[in-house]
Amino acid sequence: MSGFLDRAKEQAQSALAQGKQKVDEVQQQRAGNDLLRKLGAAYYAERRGSGTPDATQSALSALEAHISAHGDGFLHG
Repeated sequence: MSGFLDRAKEQAQSALAQGKQKVDEVQQQRAGNDLLRKLGAAYYAERRGSGTPDATQSALSALEAHISAHGDGFLHG
């Protein structure tokens, strides 16, 4: 009986770990999408004359840092 419970516990822990990994991936994808949106908004504002090159560069740097840390998978989805 304890063998069955051990296997059930292992399966539950594995499922929990997979679920946590998926949640982390979704959160990183959302963060990347938000940074990409902010870059677009900064660029648009700069082109319209209401933004600055510094704001665009800052948004680009934040996006590049996110890509360095988490990859660019969100760009392909």
